[in-house]
Amino acid sequence: MLDANRSGTAPIPPPAATPTPPAATPSLLVAAPGPALTPAGPGAATVPVLPRAGWAGRCTRLLLSPYARLSLLLALLAGGAAGVLVCEPQRLLTHGWPPQLGGAAAALVFAAAYGLCTVVFVPRPLLNLAAGAMFGSQVGLATALAGTVLGAGVAFGLGRALGQDALRPLLRGRWLKAADGQLSRHGFRSMLALRLFPGVPFWAANYCAAVSRMGPLSFLLATALGSIPNTAAYAVAGARASAPTSPAFLIAMACVAVPALAGTVVAWRKRHRLRAG
Repeated sequence: MLDANRSGTAPIPPPAATPTPPAATPSLLVAAPGPALTPAGPGAATVPVLPRAGWAGRCTRLLLSPYARLSLLLALLAGGAAGVLVCEPQRLLTHGWPPQLGGAAAALVFAAAYGLCTVVFVPRPLLNLAAGAMFGSQVGLATALAGTVLGAGVAFGLGRALGQDALRPLLRGRWLKAADGQLSRHGFRSMLALRLFPGVPFWAANYCAAVSRMGPLSFLLATALGSIPNTAAYAVAGARASAPTSPAFLIAMACVAVPALAGTVVAWRKRHRLRAG
């Protein structure tokens, strides 16, 4: 050391000792309510393990499955059709409304009953004739149109919520695919044509539109506009049913027959395009 100092060089200090890390102390894990914690490896955070779905979860998935909802839709439609057969609403034409129900209240009740009857497959021509016979041409037309839009909306909602997921995978035939593509891509004009040129039953058009990807607003607007001519013709015919040889009755029947014939001709000419699609 003295020689190093005499030569002018500084002494070299000894290397410092490297501190050793403290030993890891075991931590105490306190159980708490909630999902279990499982370590994902050394030094990694714990991962929550969710409990498996039990019997209630399996039942919920079963009840919300597409085929369970389709079964519910079929049960509702069958129950509604049975209710119509039991209640026999056609007796209103012979016995009339209850005496305490008249005026605007009777029109509202008839519109609601009209809509529910169309949901369960009651033909619209009979309901339109009844509206004209009971309320006259103008009020009968307004009542029948309100019932038409109401029934179409209810049927569309039921079909879209309960039947679309189960029925769309079954659209495998050429005709079914072509009809679905036409309604999905050109919903408004396709539904407007179906309403203007009768031929397809009202309830069938409603549920076909519900299974397709048509928008609800386009469906309701096309239904309201396209149903005016046909509904007006039937309402006038119902109001003039007591005079079947009157000019108004004959013109109304012609307005019913001509669009039906035109729709048949158009469908026959377009059959090759549908088949190719």
